[in-house]
Amino acid sequence: MNLMLMGLPGAGKGTQAEKIVDKYHVIHISTGDMFREAMANKTAVGLKAKSFIDQGELVPDEVTNQIVQERLAQSDVNEVGYMLDGFPRNLAQAEALDQINASLNKKLDAVIDIDVAPKLLVERLSGRFICRKCGATYHKLYNPPKVKDTCDRCGSHDFYQREDDQPKTVKNRLDVNIKMNTPLIDYYQKAGVLKRVDGAQEIDQVFAQIDAFLSEIN
Repeated sequence: MNLMLMGLPGAGKGTQAEKIVDKYHVIHISTGDMFREAMANKTAVGLKAKSFIDQGELVPDEVTNQIVQERLAQSDVNEVGYMLDGFPRNLAQAEALDQINASLNKKLDAVIDIDVAPKLLVERLSGRFICRKCGATYHKLYNPPKVKDTCDRCGSHDFYQREDDQPKTVKNRLDVNIKMNTPLIDYYQKAGVLKRVDGAQEIDQVFAQIDAFLSEIN
């Protein structure tokens, strides 16, 4: 079974990926993993990618696509299938993946999109705050201090929020991801492989919905 996992930051993609791997034993492949493996193995395309990364540049689609093809051709993927995470990131890469699958006699069975309203994601992602004195981390919704405005660990009342956890920063990050994901969602919907899951539910309920989809195609 060959899958692709999609979801905005904070949607719970990492948690669900672990659950999918535990039950279906597919190989979880992230873009970062592929780059690291190709560079560690010093393959020709891995060295090409390293030359861009070392200069702080984005790796071009052509090189990324070659690395994906190299990884999907390996024996572990042939035995149990794959779950892509972080690729494709644009339509050109999606079209390249279709060609890669065709060349390897594979097909993409399902694209799982964990769908959560951006407003809820802003709440999830911008709720973290930190004790300035001891560094203890809290969340206003999911892990507040036992006594309001008082650190459980050191009793301090001095808290701060990191810049990348500020609501405005979080919203900007989500906007970028929505703009990037929307064409892909349309592409896979037209291809008939998109499965949208309600990511606002409890973790086990989200997985139950994913499991129901995957059971049909496994």
